Amino acid sequence: MYIPPAFRETDQPFIQETMHAAGLANLVTATANGLMCTPLPLFLEEHEGDMGTLYGHVAKANPQWKAPPVGEAMAIFMGPDAYVTPSWYAGKSLDGKVVPTWNYVAVHAYGPVEFFENADLLLDVVTRLTERHEASRPRPWAVNDAPPEFIQAQLRGIVGVRLPITRIDAKRKMSQNRNSKDRANVKAGLSESDDVREHQVAALIAE
Repeated sequence: MYIPPAFRETDQPFIQETMHAAGLANLVTATANGLMCTPLPLFLEEHEGDMGTLYGHVAKANPQWKAPPVGEAMAIFMGPDAYVTPSWYAGKSLDGKVVPTWNYVAVHAYGPVEFFENADLLLDVVTRLTERHEASRPRPWAVNDAPPEFIQAQLRGIVGVRLPITRIDAKRKMSQNRNSKDRANVKAGLSESDDVREHQVAALIAE
């Protein structure tokens, strides 16, 4: 990922929060037959390894896990993002030399991906993913709400994913390359939107 110095993010808590908050990641592997990518939920085990370890699962019918990866795998997490209109820049009325852009947060985590079929570990991964995404619901569904034999049958249809993180590229592009007036105008414009995601972007723009 191309990251100009002004946009490079190094704050570890912010990076981890971006990964935790992403509902869906993309797992990318290079193989002898080309690139392969699967959208899937992943969770970060922060205290496993120097930089944390990612866990998730793919369908057993998915060919990605059967194709030996060439080099590292990459997991892509996207944070808040929003279109930025040049109409918010002071330069529009001065000389017109302004163009649109996009503000966003992105985290790319790299490491040697492993695929596993251990039933106990798969059950743990599925349980933890479920608890994470059901926690905010008024009546959370739990894996053990379903019959054990049904869950065991479902587990036979998936393969676990483990990715120990060896390096991370993180980017927070939030109008840092604009002057303070332009940043304030972008922040105000996004804050007036009805889109919750645009409000999240506005909150990340420095005064």
